[in-house]
Amino acid sequence: MGSKAPYQTKQMAQLLSYLRTVEGTHVTVADVCLHFKEQGITIGTTTVYRNLERMVEQGLVAKYNVDGTSSACFEYLGAEEHCHKTSCFHCKCEKCGKLIHLHCEDVVKLEQHLMESHGFQMDPCRTVFYGICEDCRKSEAVHIKGK
Repeated sequence: MGSKAPYQTKQMAQLLSYLRTVEGTHVTVADVCLHFKEQGITIGTTTVYRNLERMVEQGLVAKYNVDGTSSACFEYLGAEEHCHKTSCFHCKCEKCGKLIHLHCEDVVKLEQHLMESHGFQMDPCRTVFYGICEDCRKSEAVHIKGK
């Protein structure tokens, strides 16, 4: 038997098309479902999840489980710069839950320092810095001034 071409359904094609429009950002299954609902396209949550998992297996999409409590995030890997080619850390806002890619030479130096000085090899794609994002800090500052 010859090798089988990857099976692609209409939903998978629609999903791939959508993911290309949000390349470089993280989306949850809920985000994807909301997008299709807004487009008037009926596609079930299970179908979206199953197709995303299949794309992860094919290397088209990266899956991030940032912490044990929130939903998994997915990222389309069509871009030249993504987590599997360069060191990419993540910042997670504890207020709004936003996940931010962090490509930063200073953090790469920290990664190198940990290896050279402490013999510890960190996984940049799973390293997350928790805190408050700029947008949430600004809205908090406006709220305090408004009192």
